[in-house]
Amino acid sequence: MNITTELTAISPIDGRYASKVSDLRIIFSEFGLMRYRLLVEIQWLLALANHPLIIEVPTLSEHAVNLLNSIFEKFSAEDAQRIKNIEKTTNHDVKALEYFIKEKIGTNSELQKISEFIHFACTSEDINNLAYGLMLKTARAQCLLPLMDEIINWLENSAKAYANHAMLSRTHGQPATPTSVGKEFANVALRLKRQKQQLAAVKINGKINGAVGNYNAHKVAYPQINWPEFAETFVNNFDLDFNSHTTQIEPHDYIAEYAHACVRFNMIVKDLDRDIWGYISNDYFKQRLVANEVGSSTMPHKVNPIDFENSEGNLGIANALFDFFANQLPISLWQRDLVDSTVLRNLGVAIAHSLIAYQATLKGLNKLELNQDKISQELNQHWEVLGEAIQTVMRRYGVEAPYEKLKTFTRGKVVNKETINAFIKQLDIPTAAKNDLLALTPENYIGYAEFLARQ
Repeated sequence: MNITTELTAISPIDGRYASKVSDLRIIFSEFGLMRYRLLVEIQWLLALANHPLIIEVPTLSEHAVNLLNSIFEKFSAEDAQRIKNIEKTTNHDVKALEYFIKEKIGTNSELQKISEFIHFACTSEDINNLAYGLMLKTARAQCLLPLMDEIINWLENSAKAYANHAMLSRTHGQPATPTSVGKEFANVALRLKRQKQQLAAVKINGKINGAVGNYNAHKVAYPQINWPEFAETFVNNFDLDFNSHTTQIEPHDYIAEYAHACVRFNMIVKDLDRDIWGYISNDYFKQRLVANEVGSSTMPHKVNPIDFENSEGNLGIANALFDFFANQLPISLWQRDLVDSTVLRNLGVAIAHSLIAYQATLKGLNKLELNQDKISQELNQHWEVLGEAIQTVMRRYGVEAPYEKLKTFTRGKVVNKETINAFIKQLDIPTAAKNDLLALTPENYIGYAEFLARQ
């Protein structure tokens, strides 16, 4: 069967989830890699032509410049296939691209005269590292950060909307001091924001310094040119950070930083997925019904939290890959080996699974409806959580063994409003303090939770 469709795709990224990651195709596909390589090669030739000391490549006419730029701007699937066909002969993908460019300028005599300056003094990695840098930079700006912001914005808005909606906390799975729904969302929003900022701050590096990073051939050909300075300007023009000291390859340390920043963000989203899953199970949240959607093939009543489960699974795959990238890519035998070549081709896979997960989390979050009745009912079943406040006030006023007294009074007994108030009334503490304690309920004992959520 030679049919290639979403139904025959080996990876669910190109099959079941294809529509969710379509924006990544032009960035991380083979077509995308060729396109970014093409951009680098063309810009390198233009940069050489603009250098006053490289007299063999005179300043190009407007027509020649436009022709070169159009090769990139009009790059098509047919062009990509032509490069693949050339590669069948060269068995080298970057060399095939060089020959493709030479074919494209074949009818222009001005460019034909300087055709040997295409890929001048470059090793393949000079082109590849910049191409991958541009791919990661584009994916971060256009795909990752916008979806990260959507999750953070949802959490921030919900933190404010539910700032004073008290809920029972659970520490070690047991009823504990109340918090507010909004404060719990605020906690996650701030964690995610910090990791998003760290991803945004990762400096994406690039180099273009020849076979082993010393500009050897460059210096022999044009000794009067300051090649390190020229290379730095060239790399910076792509809005990438220049790496001045490399072997044949840019060492990919920044990719490890990029990957680990994604891992940390993803782990927090996974934590959120699990917590929301639990709150749905406890009926703290209901899920808005979607017409015609089926929750079980046999149990028609079910409305499953499948979006959060889908997200968690995809985050796991993404993080496994990101961890592998971070542990593998900074390693290279001596000045060069090709292990990174096949690994780098999978960068888009990890990012794709992350994007699928973020969309699933957002879909699940947008279905949530707070079940305040259930939350209030559970709070009012656990008046023992006021024990923390009571024994702390007892400590303030010098009551002997406050913790132990409260433990004796409550342990193994029914604890409700009446028993708690009875205990408070017999305390030897100031009347004002006693009245403050009597006014406490599990629903208003939330400390600064509302303030912190709105903050």
